Amino acid sequence: MALRRRSIKDTRGEATLFRVRAMVGFALILMGLGVLVARYQYLQVQRHDEFALRSENNRVKPRAIPPARGLIFDRNGVLLADNVPAFRLEVVPEQIKDMPAMLAAIREVVPLDDGDIDAFKKQLKQNRRFDSVPLKLHLTEDEIDRFAISRWRFPGVDVVPYLTRRYPYGPLFAHVVGYVGRIDADDMTRLDADRYKGTSHVGRSGLERSYEDMLHGEPGYELVEVNADGRVQRVLETHAPTPGKNLYLSIDVRVQKAATEAFQGRPGSAVAIDPRNGQVMAMVSVPSYDPNLFVNGISKADYTGYMTAEDKPLLNRALKSAYPPGSTVKPFLALGGLELGIRRPEDTVLSTGEFCIPGQQRCYRDDTRGGNGTVNMVRAIQLSTNTYFYKLALDMGIDRLASWMGSLGFGKKTGIDLLGESEGILPSREWKATRSKYPWFQGETVIAGIGQGYWNVTALQLAHATATFAGHGTPYAPRLVMATQQVKERPVALPNPATGPSLIHKPHDWDVVNQGMLAVVNEVGGTAKGQFTGFPYLVAGKSGTAERFSRRSNDYDTNKNTSYLATRHRAWFIAYTPVESPRIAVVAMLEAGAWGAQDAGPIVRKIMEAWIASTGGPVPAKNNEAAPSPASSAPYIPDVPEDTPVATPADMSAMPAESTSTTGNDDGGNP
Repeated sequence: MALRRRSIKDTRGEATLFRVRAMVGFALILMGLGVLVARYQYLQVQRHDEFALRSENNRVKPRAIPPARGLIFDRNGVLLADNVPAFRLEVVPEQIKDMPAMLAAIREVVPLDDGDIDAFKKQLKQNRRFDSVPLKLHLTEDEIDRFAISRWRFPGVDVVPYLTRRYPYGPLFAHVVGYVGRIDADDMTRLDADRYKGTSHVGRSGLERSYEDMLHGEPGYELVEVNADGRVQRVLETHAPTPGKNLYLSIDVRVQKAATEAFQGRPGSAVAIDPRNGQVMAMVSVPSYDPNLFVNGISKADYTGYMTAEDKPLLNRALKSAYPPGSTVKPFLALGGLELGIRRPEDTVLSTGEFCIPGQQRCYRDDTRGGNGTVNMVRAIQLSTNTYFYKLALDMGIDRLASWMGSLGFGKKTGIDLLGESEGILPSREWKATRSKYPWFQGETVIAGIGQGYWNVTALQLAHATATFAGHGTPYAPRLVMATQQVKERPVALPNPATGPSLIHKPHDWDVVNQGMLAVVNEVGGTAKGQFTGFPYLVAGKSGTAERFSRRSNDYDTNKNTSYLATRHRAWFIAYTPVESPRIAVVAMLEAGAWGAQDAGPIVRKIMEAWIASTGGPVPAKNNEAAPSPASSAPYIPDVPEDTPVATPADMSAMPAESTSTTGNDDGGNP
């Protein structure tokens, strides 16, 4: 029987193998620990600051705090432009994985129109990915509730409170205060991105645009702690923004309202200026529009309605529309005749009904058949005698006429603190040379003497010239903002020094023209006689009736129906009061009016009555009643809603292309 071999265990060899394996394993462990320690040292020591910052940025996010926009008040502290709380939908782009899908889904929750989407996409291109971008402004309560239910579906989208602009008086100050609108891509190319971080609106028109730098302020920021979904958990640190400055206007709400109501919806404009300092006390363009509709995006229907309206409510007639001034230029022309030594007050002209240029067959007629007889300067202004001013213009010549009228501000911007002002047209040889191949004709000089022909002026230009004359020739640039105010500080007056010395070198010249304008209102035969009966102060004025269309013949128009005449005429009236020391100069213009005095005169009177009431002066009498005794001198503050804040500034009242006619038409329709 064969013997089975038994294996003998090699204990020594196994022990040696184990030791080798243990050493190799231990070496690998040491190597791994070395790599781990080295990596730990690299991450925690060498790159500690970098990763600590990245970690902190994942937990803490900076969030811009837009500044509160400065408020706008009238001269008595009545609020004209306010900030009210609202809510908007904002998106943080870096937290959105699929932007088109998110936009499609969220439209099922919160209604978004194409305008919202387009504005969002334009601003998305301009902003950094970690900056929030407004998707929809001014959410309703229902929209906020609907989004809250589905909020979990939209990481990176949130409802954020903000302040939006509100204009308590709506259309009353639309053309002066203007409005703000959403910032778009074009705005971002011209605005300072850092200064406008978090801001959704910018001034679009009026003072909102002209004073954008003052009204906007400086942004602040806050550091907020967020969770993994990017939701804010708490605010760690806040650096408050600097609010924009408040503006105090020289305009009085009561005067502005009276001026607007006086037009009774008829298209036109009016401007009232303090001759002592250039402060604009009223500036009206009728019809107007509601600026609140533009703040968060006007609807297509509303915008189309404004754009297609026949009476053009979006047009600022006082600032941008220019029309032939008619006979309102006659007092200024008379003053030029005196200042240039071309006329003496006692010089007379025989008005027979027409004026013929020597050596020419064509004649230019007076508006009164048969003329006014022999008239001197005062009577020529009183009766608005065309013949007198035909001859004066011809003797003056177009070059001296244009130079003198230009010194009064015609044919150029007045310098008011609003953008978009029209220059109008001051007839001159140079002006025609750039627009026509024909030379200047004497007949064009003749009709320029009565404010017809190429003449075009804005209501603001005419008010500026009237205020300059009422101030005895001292010119001031018209100003709407008379003071600014930083939060918690007193209002600071903005200086508005005279733009030059007096244009009147001989005080007697002013007295003569003033006497003529007094006669217009107060003497028998004056073209505005009866318009200011019972008024507590003496008023000096001048009416103007400018033709909208040229006559086709030299025959007198025997149709005196006011409705018919209103289709042919612009109605102007200029005035100032009190005559002994003028404190207000007013111009009113109706685009369609039969006669200057009859139609525009009552508008001027109502503006002046409101001014008297607002300053606490004598209450105007009615009709032929005697004026009552002066009232209290306390400043008037109009009634406003109880929840409307009212500021009380320091007393700052004392702080310093249309078709044209080639024939004359004037104020023969004296009421």
